[in-house]
Amino acid sequence: MSFATVRSCTLSGVSAQEVTVEVHVTGGLPGIAIVGLPQSAVRESKDRVKAAIIHAGLNYPQVKMVVNLAPADLPKQGGRYDLPIAIGILIASQQLPATCTEGMVIVGELGLCGDVRSVSGVLPATIDLANNNTEMLIPLANRAEAMLNRNINCVGVDTLNEAVTVLQTRTKLASSSGFKAVSTSTYAAVKLAQRSETPSIEYPCLSDVQGQQQARRALEIAAAGSHNMLMTGPPGTGKSMLASRLPGIQPPMTEREAMETASVLSITHNGFDAKLWAMRPYRSPHHTASGVALVGGGSIPMPGEASLAHNGVLFLDEIPEFSRTVLDVLREPMETGEITISRASRQADFPARFQLIGARNPCPCGYDGDADFNCRCTPDQIQRYQRRLSGPFLDRIDLHVAMTRIDSKLLLDQVATESSENVRKRVIAARQIQLDRQGAQNATLSGRELKRYCKLGNDEKALLKQAIESTHMSVRASYRMIKVARTIADLEGVDEIGEEALVEALGYRG
Repeated sequence: MSFATVRSCTLSGVSAQEVTVEVHVTGGLPGIAIVGLPQSAVRESKDRVKAAIIHAGLNYPQVKMVVNLAPADLPKQGGRYDLPIAIGILIASQQLPATCTEGMVIVGELGLCGDVRSVSGVLPATIDLANNNTEMLIPLANRAEAMLNRNINCVGVDTLNEAVTVLQTRTKLASSSGFKAVSTSTYAAVKLAQRSETPSIEYPCLSDVQGQQQARRALEIAAAGSHNMLMTGPPGTGKSMLASRLPGIQPPMTEREAMETASVLSITHNGFDAKLWAMRPYRSPHHTASGVALVGGGSIPMPGEASLAHNGVLFLDEIPEFSRTVLDVLREPMETGEITISRASRQADFPARFQLIGARNPCPCGYDGDADFNCRCTPDQIQRYQRRLSGPFLDRIDLHVAMTRIDSKLLLDQVATESSENVRKRVIAARQIQLDRQGAQNATLSGRELKRYCKLGNDEKALLKQAIESTHMSVRASYRMIKVARTIADLEGVDEIGEEALVEALGYRG
C-alpha cells in the first residue's frame, strides 16, 4: 500500500476540529514534504518522525513521501501530529495493517528516541470527537486528563513501539470480535486514572475571618447568586482574605461545569492537573496585567485570566491600580460569559463565566474615613482615584461593600465564627431553589425570567421606584439589584421578594 489516512485533531479555542493526516509514498528522491498550512513546529515534524522510527527499530522508507494535513485551509501548529504522521508512514509502507486505525483518533508528540510526549488539549478532543465508534490513541502522560471524560475509550502509550503493538493487537481483536472499536481494558499498555468526584485540595475556611459581618453576609449572597462584588476599605481589613474564601462556600461544580473548566486549563501551556478536578478556580492577576493577559489573545489565541477563572473567581486586588482600558475589556464577558478573540487568520471563542471580586482602598493613602488614622489625600485626589473605575464597569457590580477596621480586642479574643461548611449549606440550598424554580442547569436569570420570577408587590414597587429616581439608577443596575433581592429571598427560603430583601439589596448598591 502506498497511501494511508490517519485521523487526528487540532484546537480552535476550547473546541477540537478533526484533521485527516494523509500519507502518500511515491517514487523520486528520498524525502518528506508536509503540506496543509503547517506552522514551524509541524514542518519540523519530519525530522522527529524519521529519528523516532529509526530508533524504534522500524524501517523508514527511503522514498519520496507527501504528508497532507486536511483541511488545507486550517492552520496547524504544535507537535501533536508527530505520532499520526509516523503511524501513517508505517501503514503506507505496509509495516502496519491498513485497517489498524479505523475509528481511532491519534495525537502525540515524538521524541528523537521514539518516546511519546504529552500534548495540550486532550480533554477537549475527547469531548468533541467522542462517539460510539471512536477511540483515542494518546500519550500515556495525558491519560489522567483524558479519562475525566467517561464517554470515550482512550489508549495511553509511552513509546512508538507501544503504539505499534497496540495497533497490531487492536487489529487482531477487531478481526476476531467483528467490532471496530475495542474496549481499552483489553490493552496491556493502558492504565486508567481514577477520577475523584470531590476536590482533593481544601479551600481556606471562612472561620478564619474575624468580624466583618456585613462583608461575610455579602459574600454569602454573592456565592448563592453568582453576583459580582466590590469591597472598599482601609488596608488590613480582610478584603483579600474574604475573597479567597469565596470558592469554599460556592456550590459544588456540576459535571458540565467541571468539564468546561478542565477543558480551558487543558489547552494552556501548563495543562490540567487531575487533582484539581471539580475545584473552582481562583485567579488573582497583578494590577500590571494587560488587556490581553486578562481576556486572552496572541497570534495563536490563548485564554486569559478571565477564561482561566471560568466557573470560579476572578479577584482583582487594588482594582483602581489596573488600567481603566484593561478593566473595561471585562465588561462584555461580565455580561455574556464568553470571549471571542478575533485575529486576521482565525477566530477563537473562550468561555468566561466568572465571579468578579474587586478590592480597593477608599483613597490613594487608604485611610479616608478611618477613625484611627488621618487621611493625607486632598478631595481632588480622592475623586480622581475613585474615577479610575468607569461608570459602566461599576454598573455591572451587584454588591458594593464598605469595610472598616476591626477592633483589636476582637482579633486578640479570637471569637469563634461560622465556618465555610455551614455557610455553604445555605448557599447550596438557595442555589437548588433557583434551579428547581427555573428548571435549568444555569441559575442566572435572563430578562424574561426576571419578570417571571422576580415579581414585586405594590409596596416593593413603590420603594424601588423611589430608589431609582433618587439615585438615578440605570436599567441594568436596577435589574441587577432585583436579582440580588431575589437571591436574598432564596437564602431565606421565601417565595416572594419582600420589602426587607429589597431594602438589603438597595443597601449594597453603593
